[in-house]
Amino acid sequence: MPRTSRTRLGLAGVLTAVLVGAGAVTGPAAQAHEKPRTLADLAERHGRYFGSATDNPELTDTAYTGILGDEFDMITPGNGMKWYATEPQQGVFDFSAGDEIVNLARAHHQKIRAHTLVWHSQLPGWLTDREWTAPELRAVLKNHIQTEVRHYRGKVYSWDVVNEAFNEDGTYRETVFYKTLGPGYIADALRWAHQADPKARLYLNDYNVEAVGPKSDAYYALAKELKAQGVPLHGFGLQAHLALQYGYPASLEDNLRRFGRLGLDTALTEVDVRMQLPATEEKLAQQADWYRDLTKACLAVRRCAGVTVWDYTDKYSWIPDFFPGEGAALPWDEQLAPKPAYHAIREALK
Repeated sequence: MPRTSRTRLGLAGVLTAVLVGAGAVTGPAAQAHEKPRTLADLAERHGRYFGSATDNPELTDTAYTGILGDEFDMITPGNGMKWYATEPQQGVFDFSAGDEIVNLARAHHQKIRAHTLVWHSQLPGWLTDREWTAPELRAVLKNHIQTEVRHYRGKVYSWDVVNEAFNEDGTYRETVFYKTLGPGYIADALRWAHQADPKARLYLNDYNVEAVGPKSDAYYALAKELKAQGVPLHGFGLQAHLALQYGYPASLEDNLRRFGRLGLDTALTEVDVRMQLPATEEKLAQQADWYRDLTKACLAVRRCAGVTVWDYTDKYSWIPDFFPGEGAALPWDEQLAPKPAYHAIREALK
């Protein structure tokens, strides 16, 4: 500091300047110079993460990737690790899409929730266009899981190992894996994934399981059985694709808590809250309340590891393509501006 400046400050000013330089000033003066805390920063204070999904096409949008890299500490590849992308021909693997997202996340010191190994959807034609014997499909499934998990060994926090295994009434979904291998394919998938990466957290993951009901009851019974058998299952993912017109899952916190009592982590893994368009101030306010409430529910349950939104901006939301006439589901709008939902999440995390 120039001598003239020190003279003008006086003794009190010099002391303040010294303390600021030492990082010792607190209160309004220091807060004015403090960078606003991100969602990840706020969640970390509670021992949680706050994440976002992303997909390869939007990674050329630098404004988008700037926010993605700053606000979140957990990233989920929306499509790049699914079977159609990673094994487009039998025995021929392509990890380029997943690798791009993993490399971006690592550059920003973010972790990866890897998604997903076994799912009935987005399968390559070579897998779905023929009949398999049980030994054939078992070998194909084991090879796919272990090849992919080994490729990302040490690079991911967790895997959604089996995705959407149950129907709404709690019966098993009639997938090619269930019909050919029976329900034991789930335990096998978990064991194979664990062999390939013993340190990754292994999850089952599904939608419409946020409330206590037939579908979440089926997962609870399965998880209890798998744990009793010593199968390496570490968590249960509740996707939380919610819609204002269907009501908020009031038993969410109780549901998270009962899975925690089984010794499982839980996570809200694919969160969005869609509405019938056009969006209005009233709907956006209700949406904000839901985001606040589901964030608080995770914070209230010790074994809830964190929250991931299914991409963070309406600009790249999947909702309009799958639910015509609906949208505006995410905490940032199409111009990448924060919505009331974003501020509600911050309030909950504070």
